[in-house]
Amino acid sequence: MDGQRDEQHDDAGDRGDPVTSGDRPRPTGWRVGSAGPLRRIGLIVAVLAVALAGAVLGVLAGGQVDTDIGPFRANLSISPARDGGTTVDIPPLGALLLDSHDGPTHLTVRLGALDQGRTEALLDDPASISRASQSAVEDVRSGVMRLGLRTLGASVLVTLILAGLIFRNVRRTAWAGGLALLITAGSLGTAAATLRPQAIEEPRYEGLLVNAPAIVGDARRIANDYTKYAEQLQRLVGNVSQLYTTVSALPVYEPAPGTTRVLHVSDMHLNPTGWQLIRTVVEQFGIDVVVDTGDITDWGSEPEASFVGSIGLLKKPYVFIRGNHDSGRTAAAVARQPNAIVLNNSTTTVAGLTIAGIGDPRFTPDKNTSPAGSGLTQEVADQVIGVGNQLAATVRSSPRPVNIALVHDPASAAPLAGTCPLVLAGHTHARQISKLPQTPGQQPTTLMVEGSTGGAGLRGLEGENPTPLSMSVLYFDQQKMLQAYDDITVGGTGQAQVNLERHVVENPTAATPPSGTPTPTPTPTPTS
Repeated sequence: MDGQRDEQHDDAGDRGDPVTSGDRPRPTGWRVGSAGPLRRIGLIVAVLAVALAGAVLGVLAGGQVDTDIGPFRANLSISPARDGGTTVDIPPLGALLLDSHDGPTHLTVRLGALDQGRTEALLDDPASISRASQSAVEDVRSGVMRLGLRTLGASVLVTLILAGLIFRNVRRTAWAGGLALLITAGSLGTAAATLRPQAIEEPRYEGLLVNAPAIVGDARRIANDYTKYAEQLQRLVGNVSQLYTTVSALPVYEPAPGTTRVLHVSDMHLNPTGWQLIRTVVEQFGIDVVVDTGDITDWGSEPEASFVGSIGLLKKPYVFIRGNHDSGRTAAAVARQPNAIVLNNSTTTVAGLTIAGIGDPRFTPDKNTSPAGSGLTQEVADQVIGVGNQLAATVRSSPRPVNIALVHDPASAAPLAGTCPLVLAGHTHARQISKLPQTPGQQPTTLMVEGSTGGAGLRGLEGENPTPLSMSVLYFDQQKMLQAYDDITVGGTGQAQVNLERHVVENPTAATPPSGTPTPTPTPTPTS
């Protein structure tokens, strides 16, 4: 009977059934030998999973560095991806996508703000532009190397911490860290081994400029034109000194004592050469006030806001209205300059002149800067004319007589006829002067439209005939009436021509512009 009981007991143990006899029960799965290989496979899978998870978390957490690329402050980051590649992110314009490498890593280069010190250094030493273009490649290479080392370190560190918390075993933690190092180094090595530098010649652009051939369709030509621009910049800036000779040779007109000098600029469109020219004219002509009728930037973005930092270097009052390429953020950046005054359906009195101004009602950064700008629809026309009506009401209600009214688009000027003697505008990139239709019993009003002080920015590089840089110096007598003006023109890309034409207003007391085409006083032949 005892033998029969033992045999039943063994059978129950083999089946895994509970044993209810007085003997101590054996636990289920007590045959350790058969479960050993499965347990080892499970540990290997667990270590591999922890290493992979740690590597991904480490890349996401620490795979980024901040670096300087030329005058830009940039952020480089690595993220896991299936097909590799590089994204150059230029907010808010969009992104440039490059098929630069293979492998499970994607590089993102995000351009941030311009460093004001390095940007001003480029302006003061135009030859440094070529040096900056060469050093930019080294900046990128150095940043990528730092990014790779930082990514490896973050990947291993996060994996070790994660494995230590899960396994609580030194050997398994070390294995997980080693695997993470192999995974991350292998991914980065694959990217380096499959690098295709020529990918920059075949970019894919996504963003607001998808229809702009200057960016998408012919990137290499624009790059070549910019190289040409850099080569000519030294010569261009050097020839600004010809203004001194031109001014000193003017024999006819001498501003009377008490004359107020106003420099009218417009449509800078991010061209740094414009600031060089403005500083020269402000110093040489003894300018009292600078008036800017808008489009100081191209897209109104945060990185562009640093461009307006040169306003403070002028040390003169700077009166600004927003153009259709300037955002509210741009206007705020201008307002932060210590010498700047931003007008938006408001007035100010500077150097004895009362100036009224209103910003453009549109914000159209994704449109070009042709006269139509945002498309000439009835709605747009109503908006543009509407701001003119608003400013006219402000001028009429001003406690002090307004000497100058500022609008960005000349189409806004018509409602201002008879409210003040002079209206200044920009937008069209073409200089012109006209007389607004006069209402009987009201004072005559002159409209002066400035060209582009920035040579239309990047657009000035697109055509065969580059857009010149232009600005005007306006002379006001003690009664704050316009008595004369100088038109200053500096040749665009590839040209080093400086021209100054002086025009004397025939009847400044009535603020009447010269009839027909203004006849300049004799000036030297433009210097080439």
